[in-house]
Amino acid sequence: MSAFTAEVIGTMFLILLGGGVVANVVLKGTKGNNSGWMVITTGWALSVFAGVVIAGPYSGAHLNPAVSIGLAIVGKFSWSLVAPYIAAQMLGAILGAFLVWLLYKPHFDSTEDPLAQLAVFSTGPAIRHPVSNLFSEAVGTFVLIYVILYITTPEMGDQKTPIGMGSLGALPVTFLVWAIGLSLGGTTGYAINPARDLGPRIVHALLPIKNKCHSDWRYAWVPILGPIAGATAAALLYLLLQ
Repeated sequence: MSAFTAEVIGTMFLILLGGGVVANVVLKGTKGNNSGWMVITTGWALSVFAGVVIAGPYSGAHLNPAVSIGLAIVGKFSWSLVAPYIAAQMLGAILGAFLVWLLYKPHFDSTEDPLAQLAVFSTGPAIRHPVSNLFSEAVGTFVLIYVILYITTPEMGDQKTPIGMGSLGALPVTFLVWAIGLSLGGTTGYAINPARDLGPRIVHALLPIKNKCHSDWRYAWVPILGPIAGATAAALLYLLLQ
């Protein structure tokens, strides 16, 4: 296990479980069909938990290009590692999306709505307004990165010796992503992660899905530039206030 491998596997689990919960809710004939936004946001939050538990000890569990870029801006991560981390995150996202399709293939085949199929792979706006959609993604990612920069570990005694929490250390970011989804995700589906959206969107474009529509490449730039802008703003504010 290396940092690169950990980012691949962690992101793969993130998308497998996150895309999986969307498939369970929106595809025809599933046990969780039409179970709603609460199920989706909870599933995505817990998918973050799974990915962070796996990758945390080896790579710091970025699982998101916006996280890697934000940490690099504030000096908590080397710029030389940003490109390899993003490559690993993209690869993991592609693998995770492919597994979701493989797992739910009979339900994809029986779902006539091509936009429901696309929703399993990538985000889309509730109301299409590029400027507003970009702002929504930027704000959601701003909250993600800014709070992450202030997450601390428990300490003991006058020497403030850090206390390891083991896998429970993944809980803060889990609750954070859950809160973002519940509060800010209703506008665009809160990608807040360029790899989470772009990798699966590529998979959707390549797979032979029955009744498939376009992959909405006209919108694809929003969940890429929005999170990067939000991460940059969060990092700069953090530096300003230190």
